[in-house]
Amino acid sequence: MNQQFSIPTALCLPVPDIEALMQGRTIAALPRMFIRPGQRFVLYPADSSASIKAWAKCELCQILDETKPLDILSKLTIWTPKVLKEILQKQQYLFLAYLRVYQLQEISVNPNIQEKLGKFISLPNSLTVSEANPVMNDRTFAQRKRQLEKLEPLLHPELEELQSAIASLAISQPAAKKLDDDIKVFLGWSSDKLITQPDSNLAWINDIAKLGDRSIEQDEKKSNYQAGTDFENIARQSLEFLGFKVESAFKGGAGGLDLYCSKPYPIVCECKAGRLIPSRTVEELLKLGGMHLGKTQVLTSAKLVIGPGNPSTDTLKAAKEWEVSIINAMTLQKLVEFKAKYPGAINLVELQKYLEPGQIDYKIDEYIDKAEREIKLRSHIVQLVKNYLENSGIESAGVESLHGAYFGSHPPQPIKPAEMHEILIELSSPLTGYLGRIKGSDWKSDRFYFLRDLPIN
Repeated sequence: MNQQFSIPTALCLPVPDIEALMQGRTIAALPRMFIRPGQRFVLYPADSSASIKAWAKCELCQILDETKPLDILSKLTIWTPKVLKEILQKQQYLFLAYLRVYQLQEISVNPNIQEKLGKFISLPNSLTVSEANPVMNDRTFAQRKRQLEKLEPLLHPELEELQSAIASLAISQPAAKKLDDDIKVFLGWSSDKLITQPDSNLAWINDIAKLGDRSIEQDEKKSNYQAGTDFENIARQSLEFLGFKVESAFKGGAGGLDLYCSKPYPIVCECKAGRLIPSRTVEELLKLGGMHLGKTQVLTSAKLVIGPGNPSTDTLKAAKEWEVSIINAMTLQKLVEFKAKYPGAINLVELQKYLEPGQIDYKIDEYIDKAEREIKLRSHIVQLVKNYLENSGIESAGVESLHGAYFGSHPPQPIKPAEMHEILIELSSPLTGYLGRIKGSDWKSDRFYFLRDLPIN
């Protein structure tokens, strides 16, 4: 149970400084006086249009002068070297307070009190607070505190610049906010997990199977043409979501191809909505494909029929003869659901190996199971690194130590040290960012440290 504290005072700071502390972009503030370590106070915005959103505990307060490298200090905080120099000219010293920040429910504030910037003020009524909602977890804060104390250089300056560039867009654009949140977690500015609430923009995924199998419909008011068009449209949306480039020049309708994907490899698709796949569907796909793409192109492309139920014996025979894959709409939905759950998990080039002739729903299930096992293995290794470092009290660990710990961690499967190293490299890539890597002279001397969780939904 979190202990509660009564706080009678507040530190008045500029609104941008408080926002940066709450976003995890910094752990430091510039008060006008020395703050005793252990002191707790509310963060009070010096702007009448803002509100109280957080309180803080001072973990350390340093008195710095012009002999400190202000350029490095600037990169580790939110102030430019020019601003830091101006403060030094006015008061000879910088008071740099390291603050552990906790979120509060919003409380309105009194009118503008700019003259109190950097100073303490008394609250009209003491606030009762707890440490239930820290902006960042213990380990992340300790890493940031050490980095600032030792004035260590930034690990990812380019990503920090990108975050600063998109911060204003994140306020109004959901896509920019998602990227902003992901970068902040990667940089250690936030301890939130990347996979949060379901995206309402992905609700259409639940309709893939329904639109493919018209027997689910209750009213039967839709014409065959409209039902086919609806399913074709959601199949197009599904394939694009999976990462295929679907060409619009071959759009369906009378005499048209239902779907043609040009990248990452050519694939000709026929979509059938209804209770069963009609006879001669394979012949229709080959005929229309030949008309629009040429016989050679259609024969050398992957070919896919997406439809309901089980195909007839004749359709299956033709599919195997002409190397056409058949899946039902629910299998397509499973693939799209998996992609939504783990955005980087589906490798379309690898998926191509599973597009065998005939009914292949079981093959797609095999692919999804394999991909999920690989994700679970990587999630396990990320958690292993995190736990190993926390239990041993060290900053980073080598492959051999981690491999030894792996076999005592109820591993999902056996792996060799070299295999583990390959996975650790993958997880420490800037594009994934679950672990960090300190490069050694060879792969055995590489060291790895924890950055963020890889959650399994």
